[in-house]
Amino acid sequence: MLLTTLEVLLERNEKNDLLRFATAGSVDDGKSTLIGRLLHDSKSVYEDQLDAIKQYSSKNRESKIDFSLFTDGLKSEREQGITIDVAYRYFSTPKRRFIIADTPGHEQYTRNMATGCSTSSLALILVDATKGIVTQTRRHSFISSLLGIKHFIVAINKMDLVSYSEEVYTRITDDFRAFSDKLPVESIQFIPISALNGDNVITRNGKMPWYQGPALLDYLETVNISTWRNLIDFRFPVQYVNWGGKGSGMRGYCGTIASGIIRPGEIIVVLPSGRESRVKKILTFEGDQAYAYAPQAVTLYLEDDIDISRGDMIVRKKNLPLLTRNIEANVVWMDLKPLEMGKTYLIKHTTHSVKATLRTIVYRFDPEDLHRKSAEVLNLNEIGRVTFSLMNPIYADTYMHNRQTGCFILIDPVSNLTAGAGMITRRQCRDDSVADNRRTTNRTYWIVGNYERAQEIYYRKKESGESCMFLDDALLAGGICADLCLPGQKNAWLSRVAHVCRAANASGVSVVVGSVHAPDDSVRNIIGMGKMDIVKI
Repeated sequence: MLLTTLEVLLERNEKNDLLRFATAGSVDDGKSTLIGRLLHDSKSVYEDQLDAIKQYSSKNRESKIDFSLFTDGLKSEREQGITIDVAYRYFSTPKRRFIIADTPGHEQYTRNMATGCSTSSLALILVDATKGIVTQTRRHSFISSLLGIKHFIVAINKMDLVSYSEEVYTRITDDFRAFSDKLPVESIQFIPISALNGDNVITRNGKMPWYQGPALLDYLETVNISTWRNLIDFRFPVQYVNWGGKGSGMRGYCGTIASGIIRPGEIIVVLPSGRESRVKKILTFEGDQAYAYAPQAVTLYLEDDIDISRGDMIVRKKNLPLLTRNIEANVVWMDLKPLEMGKTYLIKHTTHSVKATLRTIVYRFDPEDLHRKSAEVLNLNEIGRVTFSLMNPIYADTYMHNRQTGCFILIDPVSNLTAGAGMITRRQCRDDSVADNRRTTNRTYWIVGNYERAQEIYYRKKESGESCMFLDDALLAGGICADLCLPGQKNAWLSRVAHVCRAANASGVSVVVGSVHAPDDSVRNIIGMGKMDIVKI
């Protein structure tokens, strides 16, 4: 009976959606204490770990329990009382599962903070109520937005030290709003808390009656995060080639799908060779699969024996990334030695590494006000817009369009240390790839059952500079399909929409359709099989 109950709980927990979020902010804002409080009060701490922390706290701290010790695991972190490395913690509630990246607040460890935010969908920005908005608050918020995070929680901590003052809370929220107006974020939720005392962390209490919003955990459990995962553009950087052995005749190409969905039978192209084949089989740890999607780790088997090695990329035939030797990017500089024009670095892009020379520093960002300022170099922890010339071309997307194929790391070729992190904002195409890219920009993306996802894809394509239009059922019913809203007219509706999409594609304009109706074969024939991608949600 106990085993059956446990299995039911595990199955229910597995079906809950997963939210990855990162903490950010300045030193001593209370990030580790807040995460420890969340873990403790949500009953996500093992008894032996809790006992050990209680013993350490009573011996080395002036408190019964130091909640920061749940995440500050390094000896140097416990001795200094600061976070140095990123600490990942997992917990779950009946409504949602969570992975937390507790990132350091000290300026010296900005690189670790950027690492923690790179895989997160939400940023939890902590602000010390006694200090207000400081430079690190602005820097970390800006870096979070550069890394594609669109949803923020601003937790104003240590409210107990300002007598739970509404005036202090209002001043800080006004200051952050004035700054965040310049950031490309979709939502910001302000929550006054005391991590040490647990006020407004798990549940609301009566110490701040002027605050009528949700407690922190309530908001984390219910916030609607539109996924940044790109399910349209299939990108598969090959990491390893697995040969089945003599006589097997099977070569498997291993790696993690960076974006998109793939199915057996689909035509693919191997870059940079340009060789074509079909997917014969998709294998995972659980066996053969009917389809696979990002970010699954898979082994692809092809129908043809093609020379493929680490660093190559497998994509769909009608959906190629851009081949480029020149890129413009936002760079977070992480090395003690400055980034200087004319220097050569290694760029690691997906599983491929190339030499790159810094051509120009277009400008650097001032973290205080985000103004653009001229610069000859970028120093440690500075952020700037730069351009690189690559010795060999890479197949790349912009970061706003595809996180995985739009980012890279910079490596110092002498020390072999990571020197910076880059997010591609613009690519200059080579002459021999212009035709390929024109083919990829005039397509129809038909999203079934999720208007928010359709809008997200539309805005992302607009931001990347692609000519694009958006159609949904409400817009169509009030316009070109107004006479086709009666029962039994679905086929005529779909046919008319398909002809609009075909005309737009022929004029070089992509179309994103958000509809409850899935397109049938007649729609595909009108638009063209090679011109259409369908995502059912």
